[in-house]
Amino acid sequence: QAAVVPTAGGQLWIFGGEFASPNGEQFYHYKDLWVLHLATKTWEQIKAPGGPSGRSGHRMVACKRQLIIFGGFHESARDFIYYNDVYTFNLDSFTWSKLAPAGMGPAPRSGCQMSPTPEGNIIIYGGYSKQRIKKDVDKGTLHTDMFLLKAEGAGKEDERWAWSRLSPSGVKPTPRSGFSVAAAPNNRCLLFGGVHDEEEEESLEGDFFNDIYFYDIGKNRWFPARLKGPKSEKRKRRRGRQAEAEAAGEEELQLPPPQGPLEIVKEVVTEDGTVMTIKQVIPGAAEDQDRSGSEEEEEEEEGGALGQAVEPCPRCSAMVAVKHGLLYVYGGMFEVGDRQVTLSDLHSIDLHRLDGWKVLLETDPKTQEWLEESESDEEEDDVEGAEGGEEEEESSEEESEDEEGEQQHPAVQPGEAQPQYLARTEQHWLRLARSHMGPEAKDKKVLKVAHAMAKTFYEDPI
Repeated sequence: QAAVVPTAGGQLWIFGGEFASPNGEQFYHYKDLWVLHLATKTWEQIKAPGGPSGRSGHRMVACKRQLIIFGGFHESARDFIYYNDVYTFNLDSFTWSKLAPAGMGPAPRSGCQMSPTPEGNIIIYGGYSKQRIKKDVDKGTLHTDMFLLKAEGAGKEDERWAWSRLSPSGVKPTPRSGFSVAAAPNNRCLLFGGVHDEEEEESLEGDFFNDIYFYDIGKNRWFPARLKGPKSEKRKRRRGRQAEAEAAGEEELQLPPPQGPLEIVKEVVTEDGTVMTIKQVIPGAAEDQDRSGSEEEEEEEEGGALGQAVEPCPRCSAMVAVKHGLLYVYGGMFEVGDRQVTLSDLHSIDLHRLDGWKVLLETDPKTQEWLEESESDEEEDDVEGAEGGEEEEESSEEESEDEEGEQQHPAVQPGEAQPQYLARTEQHWLRLARSHMGPEAKDKKVLKVAHAMAKTFYEDPI
């Protein structure tokens, strides 16, 4: 997770995350804290005791000279754990604090929405968690509840925090995980995209989204964004005066509102013949009968969904940011069968006008490189020590296996910098990566994985 603060010409703070093996079977969860000084483009690692354990799927926001972290998960080869703890990092004293808010808070989860309010409070919505039903059978839960983490006596030494449950009105987002959030104009926050997984014991089918929902913080209500069609198809509104179009003698094109959902399907054929089907469902007017008719909703309804472009395609885990009322959406991923497609496209939309997406950079599916899974379990064991796991949640059996794996890797010499370590041991990691990925893997991809494994081992060899 990353958060930006304006200090000293701008700082980008990053905490935690994960490194995954190419076959997606093994993870290393980080608990390090870094800051990128944007003015000088230099990285600095901040070492402070008492922070959260290693994790990914957590959420972090900057609020009132603090970084606030909530939730996340840690996964090893044999077990997993989800969190609902809250930590703050003081940007003035560079110290961690674990909060103990009063009241009943959210259940453990990852991938939720976390948004600060202008008053210095925190909103938590949704998320995902899973629990073990029986051996080798897990059940996933999509959370749709909403909470407010309120700071009482904010800014004071005796600052206290308390949870309260929110019950917003309006049209709420459909259940999903992997959505992206950002602060929006007019005291709102927005939610974009995500995925709803249909889980069976032997399969996992994902329904991906590319819609936008707004949450009005002041009114405590949700409503979906209604994108307007092309100008020639817009129904012009009259607020007690003749429309300018009629005054100019233009003929207004009347279009009936859509009565049901409009489904658009686009198929893309990749280089190796795989057909990727991108499906987009645009809600119809009939699904929006419970809206109250407030001013902002009238603006959303001004034009129908007719004529809306397919771009951006439905996705989860996209990066989003809002600048001068423009929402930017970059990348993300969706799945086609058993393949994950990683996107690198860039889109924008004016949140005030909502008059259609602009494609700033397209993704060419033919440039996708597919990583093949390892065919040997023994090869997976070879890299277990390098990719590691968080010692706090690993069993003693796993720790001993990690130690055995680490003994096979070149030790970091005292005072040795990472570039020197990589130069000295690169051939070892290349052989290890090649044996794990197979002879058909591309050299560039093997080199990338080898360097990542070496970096992971260098930073935390124990």
